[in-house]
Amino acid sequence: MAQGLLIELREPVHSLPYRVLYGDTDKAGVVYYGTYMRLFEAGRTEYLRDLCGMSYAGLEEQGLILPVTEAYCRYKSSARYDELLEIQTAIEKITKVSIRFNYRIMHQDRGSLVAQGFTVHAAVNPDGRLTRLPESIRKLGANK
Repeated sequence: MAQGLLIELREPVHSLPYRVLYGDTDKAGVVYYGTYMRLFEAGRTEYLRDLCGMSYAGLEEQGLILPVTEAYCRYKSSARYDELLEIQTAIEKITKVSIRFNYRIMHQDRGSLVAQGFTVHAAVNPDGRLTRLPESIRKLGANK
């Protein structure tokens, strides 16, 4: 990844407000670096719920699991306890058996970039074998 890389977010983009909890921060009061993967997960979960009409629990009930196979995060500025952030999520690429989500985390009041990144997920069944993504998800990638 290039250092100056700007992660693109193609429509549809889902936005989720998030207020930083005390437990999200380190001793210096700054959001701990590992917390951003959890924020990416929150954005991804709500993207699927709001734009695909299905929860992760619903996917698992259908026998579909989406383990992370690759993750990237570039930190641009600090976020602190009680600040309001916006988690922006979009699908970058979909194949029959994988999906890549792109993310941006912004300071909601300042509009400045806090972090950006992506996660790639394989679609597998409970036995760990690759399986097709549901049509409701694949159709979101039709224009990608």
